[in-house]
Amino acid sequence: MIIGVLKEQIPETRVSLVPEVVAQLVKMGVQVYIEDGAGESAFFNNKSYADAGALIKSRNEVSQESDFILTIQPDNLPQSLKANAAILGVYQPLFHPALMQQFSDKGLTVFSLDTIPRTTRAQAMDVLSSQANIAGYKAVLLAAFQYSRYFPMFMTAAGSIAPAKVLILGAGVAGLQAIATARRLGSVVEVFDTRPAVKEEVMSLGAKFVEVEGAADASKAGGYAVEQSEEFQAKQKAKIHEHARKADIIITTAQIPGRKAPILITKEMIEDMRAGSVIIDLASVTGGNTELTINNETILHHGVTIIGNSALAATMPSDASKLYSKNVLNFLKLIINKEGGINLNWEDDLVKGTCIAHDCKIVNERIQSLLPSTANA
Repeated sequence: MIIGVLKEQIPETRVSLVPEVVAQLVKMGVQVYIEDGAGESAFFNNKSYADAGALIKSRNEVSQESDFILTIQPDNLPQSLKANAAILGVYQPLFHPALMQQFSDKGLTVFSLDTIPRTTRAQAMDVLSSQANIAGYKAVLLAAFQYSRYFPMFMTAAGSIAPAKVLILGAGVAGLQAIATARRLGSVVEVFDTRPAVKEEVMSLGAKFVEVEGAADASKAGGYAVEQSEEFQAKQKAKIHEHARKADIIITTAQIPGRKAPILITKEMIEDMRAGSVIIDLASVTGGNTELTINNETILHHGVTIIGNSALAATMPSDASKLYSKNVLNFLKLIINKEGGINLNWEDDLVKGTCIAHDCKIVNERIQSLLPSTANA
């Protein structure tokens, strides 16, 4: 089997495989093709791939000769691929069901790692968690860079500087890393999450947990937020407003799979914040957690800077690629046999849960429900 790695298109800077993972795949009997320059944006040159056992090929050669294509972004796929090829990346199929249908119609077997069941066994393949960890870290650094004041408390002969007050909305992987990073920088951190179960973890990192009673149970949502009742939303809005007006930095991370991100910070709240404050919205790609967020843009409203960026992992491409690549390798081990070929075990819940299309059919039930009834007949 030939696994091909395509060069991502700017602004994506990560690469699907790093050289050390290529070497492991080669030992498994897999031939690896790397598009010329595929790793340059992540600081892995062609020589490092060649030394690991890969062959450096043109984009056309990788596309038309590979049995299995790796590309992180779905819009990076060329029109012409080998017949019955498989593709793997992070395709957000719940937001792009029509595109998944197009892939299916071409006879492609489609695996999207962002749909892998979030179970204990899947942790080593969980690209959302590995990349969110980086995003949470970088969000705090970006906020510190943008903020017009110090993060830590300083006592000097010229006077005292109070520590920055950071409010983090969502204590998932990104939120927890943001807490740890903000605390290391010396700020005072408050955290809001609808899941009471994360309170202990938040407090262990030195942050204060902001509680709102009456949240819907999110224990079976795979680490995501869930939709809440109108009564709870009203209480939540009042509580967040109370803490947002005192915050210097707000980092938002709340997303619901397949749906627009919940609005947690209203225009009114933003206008009640102190001039010079900063909001980093990590949910911008799905609409954002503020009313004013614009994806991939930085805006200034009433003196508050709002940065919409859901792709912060790509600003640290070397480590982001390394972690992503390990996730990919661990998944590939489930479907590569001892001879280096593909063996799809549909009894494996991780293989089944990650596969979107196979044999010219959409096989993921959630994607099927989003398509016209005749599309997958």
